Amino acid sequence: MALHMDGGQACVQVFFFRRGQNWGNRAYFPRIDRSDTAEAVRAAFLVQFYDQRPPPRLILADGPIAEAGLVGAALTLKAGHAVAVHHPQRGAKRALVDQAGVNAREALGRRLAETSSQGQLLQAVAEAFDLDAPPQRIEVYDNSHIQGTNAIGAMVVAGPEGFLKNAYRKFNIRSPDVTPGDDFAMMREVLTRRFRRLAESDSARTGGDWPDLLLIDGGAGQLAAVRSILEEQGLSDIAVVGIAKGPDRNAGRERFFAPGRAEFSLPERSPVLYFLQRLRDEAHRFAIGSHRARRGKAAVRSALDEVSGIGPARKRALLHHFGSVREIERAGLADLCQVEGISDAVAQRIYDHFHGAN
Repeated sequence: MALHMDGGQACVQVFFFRRGQNWGNRAYFPRIDRSDTAEAVRAAFLVQFYDQRPPPRLILADGPIAEAGLVGAALTLKAGHAVAVHHPQRGAKRALVDQAGVNAREALGRRLAETSSQGQLLQAVAEAFDLDAPPQRIEVYDNSHIQGTNAIGAMVVAGPEGFLKNAYRKFNIRSPDVTPGDDFAMMREVLTRRFRRLAESDSARTGGDWPDLLLIDGGAGQLAAVRSILEEQGLSDIAVVGIAKGPDRNAGRERFFAPGRAEFSLPERSPVLYFLQRLRDEAHRFAIGSHRARRGKAAVRSALDEVSGIGPARKRALLHHFGSVREIERAGLADLCQVEGISDAVAQRIYDHFHGAN
């Protein structure tokens, strides 16, 4: 478990491990007083959390716990077995609670951002970036690839109603002129395709799909590149802001880049900062998810499409039965024959393909 407190609120992130495996995590938001110490909040949370749950044998916390001995004794009595409560200082266990701490901070940041109305946030964004009016459509861009392969550009959109998920777009990077891993070239292709298509469908710029603000993951170099791309499209009036991670990639210390002004930061507890972090993280999540989906399809195509007699229906049946291409590769002949729609002859071909038989 890990605790993060800010703005008079608290978030406790709990990771669940059983037999050495991570069974998931969940954020909790206990009510606290501004006078409460972190040590007291951790202690109160543990006692309440395990009031209706069986305590585990080991609890790792990200910081000291008030009356830790009494808390451990109470949990031991309830569990009927020894319960150890530790605050690890180093090693793998410390890394676990540190990761839980990151999740707690991000979850509380999202909650704090949601306490401000979207309209107030957009007004504050306009003030932070010297915009003429609150942006009604913000587009956020990110790229994802592994050493240039299965490259994806992603766009997420936010406005007065929050995230507009039906407006999200992904762009398969397909230009032969893009060198693998060249993020600038990838961004050029994404933005050129995005705005060329938009201009063709709405040359008068009267529709609601034109953005008021582009948020780019990157610093001065990315900002200059994007502005150049927009100018080539005759769109120099669209506001662009770059957001770069701060020193040591610490969230909360992001640097912002806007035309005509020096790079700057926003206050660490600013709702605007939390809002912009959420936008950037959503774009990253969408880009990574789209990239993984494309990579997974490519892996399935490359492995199974080489086997004669395997069409879409049989491919789905195999994946449904085994769960992954790797498990199909490992399967024995008898196991393959158990799959619905796979005849003995097809099973033999699949087995021979993955086991090198002639």
